[in-house]
Parts: sequence; C-alpha cells; structure tokens
Amino acid sequence: MQKIQILIIDLGSQYTLVIGRTLRELGFRSAIFSPVRAEKWLKNNNPKAIILSGGSFSVYQEGAPNPPQNILKLGVPILGVCYGMQWLSNKLGGEVAPHRENKEYGKAEVNFDTTDKLFHGVKKKNTVWASHGDSVTSVPKNFKIIAKSAGSETIAAMSDHKRNIWGVQFHPEVTHSIEGKKILINFIEKIAGCEKDWKPADMITEIRNEVSSAAKNKKAIIGFSGGVDSTTLSAVLAPVMGSNLFGICIDTGALRQNELSEIKENAKYAGVKLKIIKAGNIFQRSIGNNTHSELKRKKFKRTYGKILEKAAKDFKADFIVQGSLATDMIESGSAGKADLIKSHHNVGLNLKVKEIHPFRNLFKYEVRELARQLKLPDSVSERQPFPGPGLFIRIIGEPPKKYKLDIVRWADAEVTEILKKNKIYDDVSQLVVALDCNRTVGIKGDGRVYGYSIIVRGVKTADFMTAHGFQFPADVRKEISSVVTRHPKIIRVFFDETDKPPATTEME
Repeated sequence: MQKIQILIIDLGSQYTLVIGRTLRELGFRSAIFSPVRAEKWLKNNNPKAIILSGGSFSVYQEGAPNPPQNILKLGVPILGVCYGMQWLSNKLGGEVAPHRENKEYGKAEVNFDTTDKLFHGVKKKNTVWASHGDSVTSVPKNFKIIAKSAGSETIAAMSDHKRNIWGVQFHPEVTHSIEGKKILINFIEKIAGCEKDWKPADMITEIRNEVSSAAKNKKAIIGFSGGVDSTTLSAVLAPVMGSNLFGICIDTGALRQNELSEIKENAKYAGVKLKIIKAGNIFQRSIGNNTHSELKRKKFKRTYGKILEKAAKDFKADFIVQGSLATDMIESGSAGKADLIKSHHNVGLNLKVKEIHPFRNLFKYEVRELARQLKLPDSVSERQPFPGPGLFIRIIGEPPKKYKLDIVRWADAEVTEILKKNKIYDDVSQLVVALDCNRTVGIKGDGRVYGYSIIVRGVKTADFMTAHGFQFPADVRKEISSVVTRHPKIIRVFFDETDKPPATTEME
C-alpha cells in the first residue's frame, strides 16, 4: 500500500479527526499524530503535505502544544488551521492576541482573495465555521493576507508562497464551512500534489489484517448492539475469525421497543453467533436514584464493563472487540488532548481483558460506507445511532425507574411510527425522544393534573461532530403532540431544534 502522503499534527482540537475524515471522504489517506509522535514519524517518512490542527490553547499559554520545529525547514506545503495558523504566525514573527470583541464562534462570513491558489474556484464571499478567541493581528514578514472576516476585518487567512505555508483562522474541515472541502482539495491536490489513495475496500482489508495479526488463533467477543458500528465490525471480522468471534448483547432494560428482535436479525446478517445477557435489574440497581447525566453514564459504564468482562471469561476470550468510533474517542477525551464532553460506555473501560478498537479512526459515515461495501442491508447501513446507555439517559430530572423507561419507550415508538408514515424518518440522522420529569399542569378529561413532558429532537449531520437541528413540518409536530399526549402521564410535547454546538445530540 502507498505510503501516507498527508501528516496531520494534532494540537488538541475537537475537530482534528474530522480533518482526517474529510480527507478520506475526498479520497486521501492521512496520519494523525501528536507533536511528539509526529517528530518520530518524520524521521522515517516524507509527507507531501502537513496540516496543523486547531486547539483550545493560546500560543502564549504555558504548556501550549508545539509542532516539531523542523517542519518549517522541510519545504513541504503546510496548512495551519485556527490554532495552527496562530502558531505559524507566532513562530515566524507575526502577532497573535486575544480579541474579545472579535471572538468568533459559529458561522462567520469571510471575504476571500480568490487569486490565491488556496481559494481557487471559491466564491469571494463565503460562510465558514469559526471557533476562536485569539486572532492573528499582524502576519509575519513576506506573508500576504488572503482573507478577512466580513465586518470585523479580522485576519481570516494568510499565505507565503515561497515558504509553501498557508494559514486559515476558520475550520474548513467542518461541514458548516460551505466550500471547506474545495479549500482542502486545493491544498492537498493542487498545491501539495497528493494523489487519491483511499477507498472503503482498502479499509476493510486493513482492519482484517490488523485484527488477524493481533488475534491470530485467539478468541474474542464483541459487544453487539445491533447498530451499524457493531454489526459492520462483526461482518468485517467474521470471515477471518470464524467461530473464534462471539457476539455479546447486553439487554440493559433500556432498549427501544422490539429492539431485541432487530438485534438478533442483524447478528445473522453479520454472520456472528450471538448471546443475549438479560441484565435490566442489575443496571437498575447500579444507576439507582442518580439523576446527573454523567453519573448515570459512569454507573452504566462500570456495570457494562463488569458484565462484558465476565462474558469474556466465560467464553475464554483473549480479546474484547469494541465498535468505538473516532467521535466516541474525541468526546470521551481519548483522542489527543481533546477535552472530555461526555463519557462513552465502551471507551476506557480498563478491563483485565485486552480491548481492541478497530474503528477508532473512523466516523459514522465511513462505517456506513463499509456496510454498503459488505452488502449489508439498508436496515443496517442506514440505521440511526442509539446511545449505549439507551433510554437511561433519555429520562431527565428524576431517577430512570422502570415505569419511566416504559413511558419514554412507548413515546419513542409512537414518534418513530409517525415520522416513518410521513416519510421523513430517513431525513433525520438521529432521533432523540426524551422524558422531561419536571411536572407541569394540564387537563386530562375534566380534571386538573400534573404530568411529564416529552422532548422530541432530530439532528441532521454527516459526522456527529457538528449537526443541524431538524425542523419538523408543522403538521407532523401537531400529529406528534396529539398522539403522544394521549398517554395519561404526558401533558406536553416540546421540540428541540438547537444545532450542535452549542447543544450535543443527546439531552444528557
């Protein structure tokens, strides 16, 4: 296989792996390393392009990440993104300063100098995704300002063609940057001369080779939820592991309606033997009266790990295979120096049995592509995500007792049926139906009652790092409200259309 052409140096951004995902979407492989690992890698490798990620630090802050200084002497085209641009400016004699009045967070309008190679074919005025408090206030000597924020005149991009260095203050890798992919393809293909070298079939082969090497003639169990990740990973590994791979489904008591039947069916598609462990009472006791979302997640994670570890022991497994994605690694703080957003049930379990995460560098859309490549049915490849803790984290404000799980399970099924009937279910990347336990006053029959509310949230996204809140049509909202409030315990229905960020996909 061709050597990696593109080095991405992770400087602590939540979006670092999104850069890699976007490049793969464009047909290019890349290596993502911390500054220390990048320095070691560069001793034996000669990339055609280097991208410096964003990060949450200030370049003047003690302990701020520093890429290997020798990258500036390699002559290789460099693109600095957000913090990466600020680092370049600071190292090469420019100035970086905090500007609270110019702080940009979210969508921003930028005026581009389209004569620069980086912005060839890009509209002169465009929408990008920005997230920074510091800004480059003065570019280094011989650098040219090639973009400015509309209105504030903040420097949005710079270039030095002689040194082969470019910097952008925004995030072209994020889907909200309208022509971000075009900017990246200009840098990778037209400036750096990289050739396309990635397709899904290659990734399937790489994963099989990796796991075969690590688990040759050894047994493994895989946490099987029936979702696109665990089903696809099982389908990838089953041909090379055969009877040495065993699927374990833990019925937590917080699954959706009829989900066990679907899980069994998907295990057949994946070609993996399946054992279902009934553990609803165990999880109820573990979570107890906790209402804080992170506490619930941690209690769930600990219990999940113990059950999975016992299952591995019973099967005499040498490995536990997990379908954790790059998004899980990022949000749990396990990728680079990314901050913890929320705990993930299958990341960082610290079990006595060795864990392997073959999908750790992939995003949801990539796994879907692998599923299609493997000829798995649409019910698998297009299946919406569902969180590991399930309905436990869709009960807000009170302990997730069984009768509340039953209420939200019923509401989820009703909303799903309505969306499917109106042919808009597939327009939503993920549907969230949650039970808000803060009681409000209502009328049932002729009586005054206090009851729960249901929150309905849909998001549209490619990578689950950012997302648009989905706006349901008025007639659909009305039908959902009418049907769901027929439940004697439900008084109101709210619709959450907030983007991510500032919200996350789930309520908890």
